[in-house]
Amino acid sequence: MSNDKLLDGLLSPGFDERSCLSRYRSFLYRKASQHKPSPYLLSKLREYEDLHKRCGPHTRSYNETSKRLKSSHTRSTGGCNYIVWLGSNGMGNRIISMASAFLYALLANRVLLVDHGSDMTHLFCEPFPNTSWILPMDFPIKKQFHTLKQRHVRFRDISEESPPSFVYFNIPHGSYDFDELFLCDRSRALLERVPWFILSSDQYFAPSFFLSPSFKQEVSKLFPEKETIFHQLGRYLFHPSNQVWGVITKFYQTNLAKTEQRIGLQIRVFNRKTSPFQVVMDQILSCMLKKKLLPEVDTQNSVRSPPNNSSKTILITSLYSDYFENMSAMYQSKPTVTGEVIRVCQPSHEEYQHKGDNLHNMKAWAEIYLLSLSDVLLTSAGSTFGYAAQGLGGLKPWILIRPKNKMVPDPACRRDKSMDPCFHYAPRYECKAKNITDSGTLVPYVRHCADRQTGVKLFNDHKRL
Repeated sequence: MSNDKLLDGLLSPGFDERSCLSRYRSFLYRKASQHKPSPYLLSKLREYEDLHKRCGPHTRSYNETSKRLKSSHTRSTGGCNYIVWLGSNGMGNRIISMASAFLYALLANRVLLVDHGSDMTHLFCEPFPNTSWILPMDFPIKKQFHTLKQRHVRFRDISEESPPSFVYFNIPHGSYDFDELFLCDRSRALLERVPWFILSSDQYFAPSFFLSPSFKQEVSKLFPEKETIFHQLGRYLFHPSNQVWGVITKFYQTNLAKTEQRIGLQIRVFNRKTSPFQVVMDQILSCMLKKKLLPEVDTQNSVRSPPNNSSKTILITSLYSDYFENMSAMYQSKPTVTGEVIRVCQPSHEEYQHKGDNLHNMKAWAEIYLLSLSDVLLTSAGSTFGYAAQGLGGLKPWILIRPKNKMVPDPACRRDKSMDPCFHYAPRYECKAKNITDSGTLVPYVRHCADRQTGVKLFNDHKRL
């Protein structure tokens, strides 16, 4: 099998191609990545695949370890250890937090199992050969997940002499217990003795591992290009199911295949009162025209000049149709000053986010993937939907600054300097000193996000923003 199909060795060749058409065909739709996975990452992924096959659902090791859940405490037997991922919120949040959980599995030698629930069925292909990452329906404590979410685990309260058979941990926003879990050696060592780590998260917490004394050397070895963590792991893990792939390829062939340049425009309006339509529309045009991403329209001449045989297509993803209608009318009514032909397309407009809706999540996943195929990308500040798209595509987007006081920001947008997602709630707890610190200033490659000052993200270069 060609190296193009395997994404420079990132993917294993041991799959039936028909069961997941997207896995070995994505290279036909996306430009080859300029960021090669490290040889160490490739070897680690192959080792993990062997571990998952040995310890995955309904294997002897899984069955034996599951039995320990009936006991309040456990003794280490040298068997398999697991991390069970439970997601929440929208597709962007879920995708980036799943990738973080998988990174933790690689670093901690655990097996990742995911509970996709009823609203994430048939979205993704299985990522690991000859096994499954789906948490079985008969998992012994699955019915307790809802009640477990009401509890708050504090690692300092767990007994070292008799650790529990499982730990449930919800990553709340700005939790010092989360900081302790990933940054402090005592908590990490204690967790190593717990066979089942059940994690509920909607955050991209991968940057935390570069601040951990226990993990920073290993994660740096896996990812010499630090900002490519999600780019590599996302392309490894997340392959659209055949059903979703059909939606993606049909839309691509109809709207995007024959254009010279694909411009992705991801619009997320968090508050329509503070960010009314016209303000956001003016902001988008200000950014795209000033940054020369789109040509001006010729307001003096309604007759189209001879085309210069160049075309651009704007792919809009938004809950609303207003932006599509406005931009379509703008470029259909007047010629451009350059003679370029500008087309506008939008796959859907759901009007609001449908939580718990599998069909809505299918559409969202298809649109994230389509955005990731862009040549140029504009995203809304703080949107995890945009984070997932930029990471999969290896793109450094133009970020649309969130408007304040119903006014267009100046500048309207700024270029991100890293493709990796932002961890919205930066770690703040310093283990040795046991006090609060600014984790965006501790090391040169973990810095505050351009679109969220409370967050941190990973950078390759050492220059400050």
